[in-house]
Amino acid sequence: MAGIDIIVVEGRSALKEFIDLPWSIYAANPHWVPPLKKEVRQILDPHSHPFWEFSERILFLARRGSETVGRIVGIIDRHYNQVHNEKMGIWGFFECADDPAAAAALFSSVETWVRQKGMTFLRGPLSPSMNYESGLLIEGFDYPPVVGMAYNPPYYLGLVESCGLTKEKDLLAFLIDGEYRLPDWMERLAQRTAQKKGVHIRQVDPKRLDAEFALIREIYNDSWSGNWGFVPLTDNEMRGIQKSVQPFADPELVFFMYYDEEPAAVCVIFPDVNTLLKRLNGRIGLSGLFKALLYRREIKGLRLLMFGIKEKYRQLGFPMLAFHHIYEIARGKKNYRNLEMGWTLEDNESINSLIEEAGAKRYKKYRIFRKTL
Repeated sequence: MAGIDIIVVEGRSALKEFIDLPWSIYAANPHWVPPLKKEVRQILDPHSHPFWEFSERILFLARRGSETVGRIVGIIDRHYNQVHNEKMGIWGFFECADDPAAAAALFSSVETWVRQKGMTFLRGPLSPSMNYESGLLIEGFDYPPVVGMAYNPPYYLGLVESCGLTKEKDLLAFLIDGEYRLPDWMERLAQRTAQKKGVHIRQVDPKRLDAEFALIREIYNDSWSGNWGFVPLTDNEMRGIQKSVQPFADPELVFFMYYDEEPAAVCVIFPDVNTLLKRLNGRIGLSGLFKALLYRREIKGLRLLMFGIKEKYRQLGFPMLAFHHIYEIARGKKNYRNLEMGWTLEDNESINSLIEEAGAKRYKKYRIFRKTL
């Protein structure tokens, strides 16, 4: 058997090889959803994607003979390291055949690179940070991924652990399957909050999207600032996210919660467009756009992408009111049969127990790994 060669990705041909690899890894997997190749190319582009304004990366391919068997990206997020006063290297965008030698060579290459950059530990998978696709799926393989969430074969866990990486934190995802009903006690608390003086809800204004996305960023950076692994979204990053999600977003699924005319919380729900992405098979040309329009009604799921409450408004009962409004929206959109909530941190018991009280079940688990260098 031929040995493993590690190649640094340079030039269009090698980048195409890097982007195309998952199509061979998942050829026989019915649950995998092909990403849009254009989107992958954009997020990896250090000259155009805003994440790389404060970060750097290196792309590696693993080849066994003439066959490409793995890939990985090493990342230095200087924004995160400055905020947290840490020296963290990141690995992400990992895909690999069931080949322990290839995985070991890929991780060794990333470890060497981040160590040379002065980093003291490695965390991942983050592709490329906690504000994007995060975690390795370790439970829930029989369900397809929803939009923005990772998917991988079960054997990836063994590959990663064999390279000396250990659990740092688990992320959870919850599922509501068809029955959007809150228990009576939650409904009563939601109604009580709704009747408080100064409390009101408004949908996002599609005519003011730049300002609305700026407000989402403001609330997100405030409400998530105390969470493990958090790094603030920059203005340019939010503009990039806006550009990527706008074609598929539904303004009726995003709402703000106010107290005394001040924005206090935001809830972002997104149609699970992975149904469409599976049909597009990575391409979005004219025929892809036609398919997207033709099959948009096939979207049957939603994802609660983000719910954040500013620190000073957390004692006003907004979570109950948010659940009430989310379920009201879901009931009104008859084609949406299920709703995923996540991810959440495993040790955020207050929100996790509340989600379960609202009728959701834990059905997926993702893992973030760490290795001291």
